Amino acid sequence: MMKNSEKPVQVCVNCIMDSTDETIIFDEKGVCDYCGNYYNNILPNWHPDEQGEKEIQKVIDKIKEEGKGKDYDCIIGISGGLDSSYLVYLAVEKWGLRPMLYHVDAGWNSDVSTNNIKNLVDGLGLDLYTDVINWEEMKDLQRAFIKSQVPDIDTPQDLVFFSSLYNYCAKNGIKYILTGGNFSTECVREPLHWGAYYQTDMKYVNDIHKKFGERKLKTFPRCDIFKYKIQYRLVNGVRVVKPLDHTRFIKKEAEDLLEAKFGWQRYQHKHHESRFTRFYEAFWLPRKFGFDKRKNHLSSLVLTGQLTREAALDRVSRSELPEDELMKEFEYVAKKLDFTVDELWGYFNGPNKTFRDYKNNYKLIQLGTKVMQLLGLEKRAFK
Repeated sequence: MMKNSEKPVQVCVNCIMDSTDETIIFDEKGVCDYCGNYYNNILPNWHPDEQGEKEIQKVIDKIKEEGKGKDYDCIIGISGGLDSSYLVYLAVEKWGLRPMLYHVDAGWNSDVSTNNIKNLVDGLGLDLYTDVINWEEMKDLQRAFIKSQVPDIDTPQDLVFFSSLYNYCAKNGIKYILTGGNFSTECVREPLHWGAYYQTDMKYVNDIHKKFGERKLKTFPRCDIFKYKIQYRLVNGVRVVKPLDHTRFIKKEAEDLLEAKFGWQRYQHKHHESRFTRFYEAFWLPRKFGFDKRKNHLSSLVLTGQLTREAALDRVSRSELPEDELMKEFEYVAKKLDFTVDELWGYFNGPNKTFRDYKNNYKLIQLGTKVMQLLGLEKRAFK
């Protein structure tokens, strides 16, 4: 069942991003601006080699020095997915760091993700702190986003994952957050209108919740983007480090290593450690809005030489999950969020909207992003 009618699209001749992204620009050869940004801005400044190793070692040494006498010298948010799991392994085994692992349970963990986290914690002898989110509040915000008809229905999860970790660090004086963000598998960022609008725009989140929510979010962790960018960095001294950009990180190699050492289980696709995200990216977003995030995920692998363009095109030519499994997931999500199946179908078939239909801080955030890009602190294209 497809809500949006099929439309002819232009596909980049170099990666697989296409004109379902209304912001995409093609040059005279048919190469898209995502590829241009990769070759012109990311690749010349990305050093997953000896140079990068030397750069990150200086940061690692500083983290260790400042962590002397403390129980932990840094914190790593872990989902059970590949990026954060491999980062944990490198932090301990390669760099000799003493991280505290931080997990946010928003009610949608898959069995695979739960086991992956447990195996890493046990295998490396680490401490794990889990923040279990109030389910009734989590559910209310997710219901509100579905009712709002925007594509960004995964915002409540993204917001709570980010906010819980950063609020904890600021409150407890933890200076260094290591994240699994990386160019190797994420050099192509999906456009904002593909359900990737800024999850920490609290003006946007609050407006949707005010219009469609039914209960107060008394304990729900929130962190506005400006609070994170200004207060937490300048006042609390919280620093974010992305070590995977400074060392060799090849998706299949990392999966093979984690599987061999910890019995780690791989996922069919990126972000499938959350059952809601899997449903959202495999069904809701492509069928209601016509946006397929596999295109930017796989384009990243194509550009970094980890996947052929032909294999990526073949992958997106068919559904990620069997139809019967998707229908079961639809029923599961409806029941868990206290919708009837008919109610959820009603929202699926309702009028599509965007973040521009609600109050937001888009212009202000975009200005800040452009400043970060001019300063060389952000290389990916945000549009």
